[in-house]
Amino acid sequence: MPGLTLRTVCATFSLLLAGPAYAADAPWSDKLFNPKPAADDVILPMPCGGSMVFRMVLTPADGPLGDATVQLGGGAEERGVIEAPYTAHVAGGLPGSAKDQTTRAFLLGKYEISQGQWEAVMNDTCPPATMAKRQAQGGISWTEAVAFADRYQQWLLKNAPQSLPKDGETPAFVRLPTEAEWEYAARGGMAVSPADFNESRPPMPDGLARYAWFAGSQSANGKVQLTGLLNPNPLGLYDMLGNLDEIVLDPFRLNHRQRQHGQAGGFTVRGGNYLTAEQDIHTGARQEVPLYDKDGPRRAQTTGLRLAVSVPVLTSAKKISDAQKAWEKLGAIDLSNPLLSTPIASDPLEELALIAKAANDPALKKRLEGLDQSLRAEGAARDELRNRAAKSALRLGAFLGRKLGEDSSAVAALDKIYKLRKAEDPDGARTQSYKAQLDAEQNAMDDNLRYYADTVIATAESYAEPVLKRQSEVLHADLQSLGLRGIYPYMETFLSHVLTYHQNRKVARERWLRDMAALEAASAAQAGDKAGQ
Repeated sequence: MPGLTLRTVCATFSLLLAGPAYAADAPWSDKLFNPKPAADDVILPMPCGGSMVFRMVLTPADGPLGDATVQLGGGAEERGVIEAPYTAHVAGGLPGSAKDQTTRAFLLGKYEISQGQWEAVMNDTCPPATMAKRQAQGGISWTEAVAFADRYQQWLLKNAPQSLPKDGETPAFVRLPTEAEWEYAARGGMAVSPADFNESRPPMPDGLARYAWFAGSQSANGKVQLTGLLNPNPLGLYDMLGNLDEIVLDPFRLNHRQRQHGQAGGFTVRGGNYLTAEQDIHTGARQEVPLYDKDGPRRAQTTGLRLAVSVPVLTSAKKISDAQKAWEKLGAIDLSNPLLSTPIASDPLEELALIAKAANDPALKKRLEGLDQSLRAEGAARDELRNRAAKSALRLGAFLGRKLGEDSSAVAALDKIYKLRKAEDPDGARTQSYKAQLDAEQNAMDDNLRYYADTVIATAESYAEPVLKRQSEVLHADLQSLGLRGIYPYMETFLSHVLTYHQNRKVARERWLRDMAALEAASAAQAGDKAGQ
């Protein structure tokens, strides 16, 4: 099935389910395997008339070696050796779109594996198609999780090979997700802004209890739940946090500073479960589980899984050739890139100057000296562009910060008026009018805060600290000459937010908002003092 894309593969599944391979088993009702259907679900058939639903998880794809560089981890400081932030890289193996070559994708199970799905694959007899079988399957060892993926894949190859998506002519296979794939998807992947991705939880506008099952009578109440009862994360994935811990493919490793430690241990589970305390539910949570205990393979009723779908890395001679060519280009100096944070060409230019001095051929010496001058000129132009871009980023951050301060002041004033009106006339038309204005201002401020946070992260990841500090000095002089001295405190505060993010990689939106609100209040007080003089 050459050229098959993930978005078109769903159209073939209804035909597959009606084929002779399923004649003995009536197809399951959607409520048993996909209680919250979506238009872009990817559905694979299963034994016993069942099905399994997957969601596409997109990653950037800039050529054969393109991937997403992301910050994962990030729990409490006292769990730094287990959950400290570190840099990881994620790339999908399947086409993200038939029309757009800028993304790749892997598939991840929309729901945790249910009891019915587990029994359909692992048992010799088919389970009854009842709602009770939609409960997430716990009590699984790591070896059993791998065996489940293997048995399911072999069943697909034998009974429904056409249902597997492809990369060119190479069919995909099911497996456990890697730890980086799991956390990338749990955070929301490309469906969320950089600021939201770096938060400890993805956006949950209705509160954690509407997205995750955790300990307590107001949530799971000590029991594993049916899959898909709550709201999904931004990628349309259900129960990524809570309900059951989910097994990943990688062995457990501790964290070194900015990387994972070299010793591999037991298996890793992610996401927390129905006995995890509410405050401990977050995307960076992880735990090591021994593969074996005194009784054999280690199992816990709080441990489950979901599957991923991917393909081999090298699927053809052309892919090998393309990857080799891309690898050979890695590290090449791109003097046209204005975002480089360090003068990477300085050492090579010094080497070139030495070679030119040692050259015996006058013509060659002249050509080398000319090349040296040309490269130096290009490097200077690159540095100038970088500096201008860094200064523009600081200026933008300053104006966004001032806007946040103004938004905060407007929201506080409206909130005060609304509360007074509500106390006087709770159901009056003017009270409701003020409530509508307050909600609108609050939503606008939240949008601006997200944009501000994205700007902090983008600036921190694009420019080195010395570049930013130097350009802040240049911008200070510019603002003074333009009569805009009042903007400088906002720029200085924005820079402090960027440099702090450089150090701890934490998105502190509420603190950033408070800082800008305090500046706005100080500015208003100063203006009031001047007016009273």
